[in-house]
Amino acid sequence: MWLVFSLLAAVSFGLRGTFYHWTSQQQLNRNMLLCGTFFMGVVICAVCMGFSGQQWTNEAWIGVQMGLFSFAANASMFKGFKVGKASVVAIITALPAVVVGIVAFFIWNERLTYSQLVAFVIIIAGILLVRYSNDITLHNLQGAQWGLLALFMFAGNDLTGKYSRMLEAPLYPTLLAMFATGTLCFGLWRLRDWRTEAALKRVVQVASVEGSHPAAAHPAARTASKPQWRDGRTFLVGMGVGITNAVGMMLILSAFELGKAGLVSAIVALNVLLVLLYTRFIVKERFTRLELTGMLTAFAGIVFMRLFS
Repeated sequence: MWLVFSLLAAVSFGLRGTFYHWTSQQQLNRNMLLCGTFFMGVVICAVCMGFSGQQWTNEAWIGVQMGLFSFAANASMFKGFKVGKASVVAIITALPAVVVGIVAFFIWNERLTYSQLVAFVIIIAGILLVRYSNDITLHNLQGAQWGLLALFMFAGNDLTGKYSRMLEAPLYPTLLAMFATGTLCFGLWRLRDWRTEAALKRVVQVASVEGSHPAAAHPAARTASKPQWRDGRTFLVGMGVGITNAVGMMLILSAFELGKAGLVSAIVALNVLLVLLYTRFIVKERFTRLELTGMLTAFAGIVFMRLFS
């Protein structure tokens, strides 16, 4: 049954990844969007708590740690899609399974088989091919760096999620704590953005009084002058994205309860396939031969880990 939960989680997170990529190309505030995404998780988990009758326990507080990891991971992935190449970010963020498998071996004695070690080498080889493809230069390397940060944060979230199942923490209260933490973090970050935007508006006003062009007064003022989605619309769209995020988290924690952390994380990493199909057929993003080889190699490593572990 853990396999079914894992595959369904992969679909949910794959849809989330495509939504993240699409919204990252819009003129909207990232933090307001993700605040809405996590708030939707709060709503869904609160409703599920009411219907299931699950009660809050001390173990549920581990959800706060999950929320901090998820906050950093989602912010990093969204930033990577914004400044980097979507296919590169998608592949890198598909690799938490490797980190999870290694850490789980050392702290929970979840042993890696020879097949898992082979899969690890295959995946790393694929990433190296992507890294050194002709399209990866110093100009778009930043996207890869954000993807790498998201990788470790997602791995931390997975490991904490597995640990919550070992502690027998109630599912919905734990996720409620996680989503509430993420909502608070992104909400506070949005407050900081408002202050920055207010300062930029003052720069534009001063430039107008002095007779100079507002956009030339300060480099950041160009950003402030661009039309953006209203916060209300952004928040609602984020809530829509949050459905896929909340469902995915419920499914992956259910899978962690029944299966090994490394294997579950590896199956869920297949969500990258949906993102890559989206970037190829919807965004029309073309791959170089070396980059395509690297992506296929990394994906083959994930499949190999699943089939022979």
